[in-house]
Amino acid sequence: MKKIFCLLLLSIIVSCGAKKSVTSGSAELKNTTKPEPQATKPEKKHAKLEDVQSSLEYLASDELEGRNTGSKGIEKAAVYMEKLFKQHNIKPYFKTYRDSFNVKDVVGYNVVGLVEGNDSKLKNEFVILGAHYDHIGTAKAVNGDTIANGANDDASGTVAVLEWAKYFARSKSNKRSVLFTLYSAEEMGLKGSGHLAKRLKDSKLDLYTMINFEMIGVPRAESEIMAYITGYKLSNMAEKLNAYAGNDVVGFLPQAKAYNLFKRSDNYPFYQAFKMPAQAISTFDFTNFDYYHHVDDEADKMDFNHMTNFINKMIPALEGMINASTREIKMNNE
Repeated sequence: MKKIFCLLLLSIIVSCGAKKSVTSGSAELKNTTKPEPQATKPEKKHAKLEDVQSSLEYLASDELEGRNTGSKGIEKAAVYMEKLFKQHNIKPYFKTYRDSFNVKDVVGYNVVGLVEGNDSKLKNEFVILGAHYDHIGTAKAVNGDTIANGANDDASGTVAVLEWAKYFARSKSNKRSVLFTLYSAEEMGLKGSGHLAKRLKDSKLDLYTMINFEMIGVPRAESEIMAYITGYKLSNMAEKLNAYAGNDVVGFLPQAKAYNLFKRSDNYPFYQAFKMPAQAISTFDFTNFDYYHHVDDEADKMDFNHMTNFINKMIPALEGMINASTREIKMNNE
């Protein structure tokens, strides 16, 4: 018995020492100027705050010069997103990730990734999740700063779409196919989304729903629903998303109609082309952020806990929409 006890004790000591040596030997390399998209461990199913913050801080950094369409800065943003897609096995929908177009003498490009559905029939139907990754470049100087970094508008929505792309590529939980679409030239009049919507319509894409995410970097008041959807009364999308999520994630904003928000974001070209539910979701409600098209729309103004929470709360809502056995989200005039 004494010999057995000694052997057990020796085994425990050796085991503990091995675990300690593995832990103490780990290290993390950091790139302070241009971080590579962070790989996510397979067992982690949801967005992590550090990934959300890292991506947004890069996309809204001075290095990208305000991401004006046609600029060197927006090219860097596109390369970053392409690398992230490739790293997480998100396929290009076209021959490459880029959907190029011209606005007069300016060349723009949307970045489009695909996670194919896993259902033999439903995979032929598509859901589009999108956001615009361009901004205005420069704005009126404040304390010598002229770079309009566009952290909330719309690096925040862009990061959300990137995180959902990573999630669905990893989990393989989508029955329908999903396009993850990042648009340029939004600030030039929805030119990027307009080009892509027409191209997909001309190719006879079978679109089920489209959601655009615009300015989700700051939280609303605690008394308000987390986010709101534009074109609230046009479809039953808000009702169905909340049912899928199991709580109220998106609601109604009275000012949305007064400001004509439904027609002012990248969902609108898809609605025009397909006449299907295509709406935008935002957490910016005109009371919680003062730096629209302003040089102080910076990463340090973003609430990363809110962003991560919103991204994760939307996952079951998106899964419910993507995996419904029938087309449950419909226009209200149908």
